[in-house]
Amino acid sequence: MRTSRAAGENSLLSWTHQPNPHIVRFAGADDQWTHWPYTKLAERIQRVASGLRAHGLEHNDIVMLVEPTGPDFIAGYFGCQLAGMIPVPVSPLAFGQAVDGYQRHVAHIVQAAQPRLVMAAPSLFEPLQPVAGHALLVSAEQLADAGDTAPKDSPLADLAMLQFTSGSTGRPRGVRVPFSALEHNVAAIGRWLRQEPEDPTASWLPMHHDMGLIGCLITPIVHQTDLWLLPPEQFIRDPLRYLRCFGEFGARLTAMPDFGLRHIVRRVKPEQLSGLDFSQWRAVIVGAERVSHDALGDFWRLLAPYGLDRRSLLPAYGLAEGTLAVTGLALDVTWSTVEVDPVAVRLGQPVTAGLKPTEMVGCGAPLDGITVRILDDQGRPLPEGMAGEIEVGGLSVTAGYEAAPGVESSTRYVDGAIRTGDTGFLSGGELYVLGRLGDSLKLRGRTLFAEDVEMALESAGLPRHRQTVLLGQLDGPVAALIIENADEARLERAKAVVARLTEGAQLVAFSVPIGTIMRTTSGKPKRRALWRSFCTGKLEEH
Repeated sequence: MRTSRAAGENSLLSWTHQPNPHIVRFAGADDQWTHWPYTKLAERIQRVASGLRAHGLEHNDIVMLVEPTGPDFIAGYFGCQLAGMIPVPVSPLAFGQAVDGYQRHVAHIVQAAQPRLVMAAPSLFEPLQPVAGHALLVSAEQLADAGDTAPKDSPLADLAMLQFTSGSTGRPRGVRVPFSALEHNVAAIGRWLRQEPEDPTASWLPMHHDMGLIGCLITPIVHQTDLWLLPPEQFIRDPLRYLRCFGEFGARLTAMPDFGLRHIVRRVKPEQLSGLDFSQWRAVIVGAERVSHDALGDFWRLLAPYGLDRRSLLPAYGLAEGTLAVTGLALDVTWSTVEVDPVAVRLGQPVTAGLKPTEMVGCGAPLDGITVRILDDQGRPLPEGMAGEIEVGGLSVTAGYEAAPGVESSTRYVDGAIRTGDTGFLSGGELYVLGRLGDSLKLRGRTLFAEDVEMALESAGLPRHRQTVLLGQLDGPVAALIIENADEARLERAKAVVARLTEGAQLVAFSVPIGTIMRTTSGKPKRRALWRSFCTGKLEEH
């Protein structure tokens, strides 16, 4: 439904017309930071908004943003909203990424979104030109030069943005995010974290991805706090620089997937933390993939001698169809675990510890205005302690998908709520997430999740991000192990682990080159796409 509000009256955009002493800092080379005061960013946003209109764009037109971490992404995103247009954030070409694969990804989004204009960094013009379709391809600088600093206040577009899902279970789909859902989710996150202007945020997450965009960019900007932003590749090279944002510069809030915790623990030595003080770091939201008890504990033990409070680690659950955040552990509470034997899980039945219990981490209770139910395979609500599909409802639920032919997913909208395709259970009011319905296999009446097999591989000392497991049905139950750059010994160890957990299923194994395992921007394997490759014979059995 079209809103009649003007952009300047919207809670997400009112900051662009108000004085603000705070600063957004972007990581540069050689430990330098580029400072952009909010007032300077607001001026850039206004010029970009005016430049979009000067290029002939109209109300509700679609603008695709392909920018790396930096002020031009912020200017493009908020500039679209200020001009009454709909932004579509898209990942830039990553270092070492195959150009043809990237172009196929962008072409799919162009087909689904039909943008009138693509705003991109000039370095990306060459790979984008062949797949931009009929859209204009321009830079933020060109838009700003064509605009002025005093645009008329346009009416809001029908949507705040099209947020394309990360594609963990298939090709990405454009989620239609209304302003009402985005405003509600940003406000709910702020209340959850008790966020004030004195609470700076630091982030290395991609700015086009929902966790980085909404959780670590839009929310702190709307709350008008200081920000430190690093590109993902810099975090991968030097996670200590990210930690210094908290231990030296005073940042207090952040978010990351489980992978980020593991990367820090793997790369940072205790002696490198000397002189840093993490006692003011009060929120590390951990989501985007199932949260590991070991990862939380290892991260806390590394930083605890330098002041990190165990209660600052906040496991959470969310998805793009719910705007972002759905549940989260409350502040000042230590994360809890429940012992579950994933192999013994039966949907619609009580969750038990079984013979081989694993410590499952709770992801907290639903945020304000959000509801979570657990449903059986007939869509009927289940009581606490019973496993079923996670359903999300409430004020942050988005407005469905932009039409995109040939795209499928187990996530779908039913009666105004989201059937997530994820399986979990409630205990003590907290949500515990078991895994994707599409990434599981029933063996002897029990449900096994691919994540649990992968965790067992990791526990056996096999590299987490060099393998993945697919579970499904063909003529019978099948477990497919895909392992990158494996020697014979590592492959045989991995096959033994998978065979033990998937007894009763046909086991096939693939030793493949590095880069074969397709992953989303948050590091999750694209199991559905890999399953299609397996079923069509594009993977060769070892």
